[in-house]
Amino acid sequence: MAKQWDALWINATIATGEKQDSIMTNACLATKGSKIAWVGAMQALSAKPNELADTVYDVKHRCITPGLIDCHTHLIFAGNRANEFEMRLKGATYEDIARQGGGIQSTVAATRTASQEELYYLSKKRVLALMQSGVTTLEIKSGYGLDLETEEKILYVAKKLEETLPITISKTFLGAHTLPLEYRGRGDAYIDHICQDMIPSIAEKKLAEAVDVFCEKIAFNLAQTERVFATAKQHDLQVKCHAEQLSDSGSAALAAKYHALSVDHLEHLSLQGIEAIAKSGTVAVLLPGAFYFLREKKLPPIQLLREHGVPIALASDCNPGTSPIMSLLLIMNMACTLFRLTPQEVLLGVTQYAAKSLGLEQTIGTLSANKQADFIVWDVSTPVELMYYMGVKPLHQFVKLGRTIDLANL
Repeated sequence: MAKQWDALWINATIATGEKQDSIMTNACLATKGSKIAWVGAMQALSAKPNELADTVYDVKHRCITPGLIDCHTHLIFAGNRANEFEMRLKGATYEDIARQGGGIQSTVAATRTASQEELYYLSKKRVLALMQSGVTTLEIKSGYGLDLETEEKILYVAKKLEETLPITISKTFLGAHTLPLEYRGRGDAYIDHICQDMIPSIAEKKLAEAVDVFCEKIAFNLAQTERVFATAKQHDLQVKCHAEQLSDSGSAALAAKYHALSVDHLEHLSLQGIEAIAKSGTVAVLLPGAFYFLREKKLPPIQLLREHGVPIALASDCNPGTSPIMSLLLIMNMACTLFRLTPQEVLLGVTQYAAKSLGLEQTIGTLSANKQADFIVWDVSTPVELMYYMGVKPLHQFVKLGRTIDLANL
């Protein structure tokens, strides 16, 4: 007789990710196929574990959480910018480096010349590093091409990574990352190219789910940003925004007008912007890695975000210039130590709210029946330990779509 479940994890501490205090002790989790079938107390089992499931894992009071979600990365690129790290240590600012032709432009030059195979090889290593920190879903942005051919090349690499690795990848087109050198002084013409050529092609080929814009004084203004948003919506693509990182541009409120999935960075977010995203249901994505790496001093308005009920997500912002970080666990520690988020807020920020920032909250982000069976068994007894320890690898078991994955063999 067929058993009720395919697999059952018993004697666990389970943080379901549904709310801040949703932790169950002496609990178990069952899967059927690629879905979670049941989560509950050990004492609520209707029979002995081996009578209910084909495979039983006794986790011996280890902690189970939803698979972590890194909802903002730029991890497909060639080259590195270690020299700019040194320049900043000598006093140069992010804006200084960008104006000297460094920053994003140097990565664009390297990425344009790299083959699709080379980009795949380089990016796979970064994805695997994030998976070792418990990431089962991540977002990848383009933005290091700034021409149609290279932007699509990056998105094809993202698609191949998802096809060849046990991970879900949400793909975002970020052609409006900065102005390419060949369009210097012709920002509106480049936005024409994005709206008339790039977005239509990417939408037709289904290479992305969302469109992002870096709205900032060193990138694109509000009017240009709105043109990209409007075009994205015309092609049934979701909207995201790099907003209020270096100044208060009003981009968060503009993004809210277009019902953006998320606004990201937000160190200079105003009360007006907070009120707008609270009304629209937009997620605030905080990026403590970039804050740390750039040695920023102005904190995002976290208490105001709390008071207005804005969901706060967290992400690595993995990129070569301002956050070359490939551990979401390190980001979680930074969110506690630098931003003073509570461990409970942090866990929600890399599970439920990160899922919402990608429009995936119906399928992932919490541990409940009928959700996708993406979860991690950690070699810790409480979720707080994931943020407390540094320099250790607490991952014990990686489960994706109900299958236990041996990361060492990928």
